[in-house]
Amino acid sequence: MGSRYYFTAEVAEKILSGEELVSLDLNISKTVVRKVGDNYYLPNGDAIEKEDLEYIAKRKGHVFMYEDGIFYDLVVREPSFYKLVPTEKAPTVEINGIRMHRTKDLDPWEDAKRKVSQIKVRGTVLDTCMGLGYTAIWARKLGASTVISVEKDENIIFLASLNPWSSEVFNDPNINVIKGDVFYVVQYIRDETIDAIIHDPPRISLAGELYSAEFYRELYRILKPGGFLYHYVGRPGARYRGKNYIRGVMLRLSRSGFIVRKTEDSTGVIARKPTRKQLKRIEKELKRMGVLENE
Repeated sequence: MGSRYYFTAEVAEKILSGEELVSLDLNISKTVVRKVGDNYYLPNGDAIEKEDLEYIAKRKGHVFMYEDGIFYDLVVREPSFYKLVPTEKAPTVEINGIRMHRTKDLDPWEDAKRKVSQIKVRGTVLDTCMGLGYTAIWARKLGASTVISVEKDENIIFLASLNPWSSEVFNDPNINVIKGDVFYVVQYIRDETIDAIIHDPPRISLAGELYSAEFYRELYRILKPGGFLYHYVGRPGARYRGKNYIRGVMLRLSRSGFIVRKTEDSTGVIARKPTRKQLKRIEKELKRMGVLENE
């Protein structure tokens, strides 16, 4: 495998305008591209033509990967339309035009950090929906010893494997990627073996089962007593239909046994599984009241 370089319309425009110091790894670092005659020379010595840069400069919203003399537009057209989309920092991914990360006033990388920072991550962390892997990477950076990251869409895994920001997902031996539907994967995880859970699913209209009481009960079962769950919900439907999905999420989590509260920005829920001491205290109080179930 040769060196990989990444181009966006903005990078191509900078090179064509004469700027030499640009980022060829999607804003991770900067390197020099020199113009000699009609060609532009990459750090590995490869020459690229002006016509290629002019074509890329017209393709705003696309990421092109250069490897072994060939440019690849990082899109997948079947069964849906997937596209790696550049931002001012880390890229996001679109599926049929729907972005999988928040990109307004917050780049996907910092968005992932903010979500993971909502709870204490330690020990074994379950990342229910891998996406580009930013959540799994931040979980490791912020204290997790092991991350189990689940993704059912092979096209998302493919794009993540080509994204330089996602490289730690595949290079860190303590991040374990499982290809599968997390709704079913959790059923194979033993009781009380997960220290924390980051649940950032697709919107409810696309993955309603991941907002269901049945799924929440499984998350409660596998989480250790005292463990935390962060659940991103967003505000789907709030603007146009006046719906409040967080209220329903909190109710179902509570009925599953969690102690819940909204995040400060009201886009998610922080839930905690009671400790054994808390459960014993509840049991004692219910016995005193004479209303303990199955007493």
